[in-house]
Order: sequence, then C-alpha cells, then structure tokens
Amino acid sequence: MTGTLHHVEIWVPDLSRATSSWQWLLEALGYTVFQDWKNGRSWRLGATYLVLEQSPDLTADRHDRRRPGLNHLAFHVASRAELDFLVEQAPLHGWTLMFPDRHPHAGGEQHYAAYLEDQDGFEVELVASDISGQS
Repeated sequence: MTGTLHHVEIWVPDLSRATSSWQWLLEALGYTVFQDWKNGRSWRLGATYLVLEQSPDLTADRHDRRRPGLNHLAFHVASRAELDFLVEQAPLHGWTLMFPDRHPHAGGEQHYAAYLEDQDGFEVELVASDISGQS
C-alpha cells in the first residue's frame, strides 16, 4: 500500500454540473459512490477514491490545465472498443473530445487514448490497453 494513491480531491465551481459529468465517467470505469454530502461527492475503486467538492474558497470559476497544478487525470480502459464507446457517449454527459484531428493517437502512434474536457476545464485521458499490455 505504501506509495499508492489514496485519493484525489477536485474543487469544482458547480457541484451539480460536475457530478453529472464525472459520475457517468467514473461509474463507466467501475467506480461506485463512496460518500455524499451537501457540498461534495466521492467515488471509490478499490482503495482509491476521487472527490468532487464545491468549496466557498475557490478563487476562480474555471480550471486552467495550462497553469501550474493539475494538468489532467489519466485512467486505464480495458480495450479500444470500450474507449471508443466512452468517446461516443461522452458528449451526452458534458465531455468534449480534445484534439479530434489527432484522435485516437494524440499521444503518439503507439498510444491509443482519448482526451476529454468537461465544462469546467478539467481534462481526463482515457488510455486503452490491449492484451499485450501496450497502450
């Protein structure tokens, strides 16, 4: 357990909007609701959980991945077919495909992935792993 990720907490400007996007994605990836309170919600997969919280201490109303701090979160996806299905469904849940002209190889020819951005500027990368373990 030493060194494994315990949790990630993301402060969002609108919890309801963020929850609708993130809940769909996280549950599609196998996470289940872990905690739920007035200003936040979390989802757990194994020993790791991800928290969305609407804090009164926010200093901006949108995340900028190009500023110092978090650029994106990357998640494993079991197969290319599953990744393709998630990309197809993503716009219905508030996600936009980034780099569509280079998709699904925006990270390089040997890297089959999708880069999605939510309405608040948070980016996730979905990385498909094939049977040989390559992405």
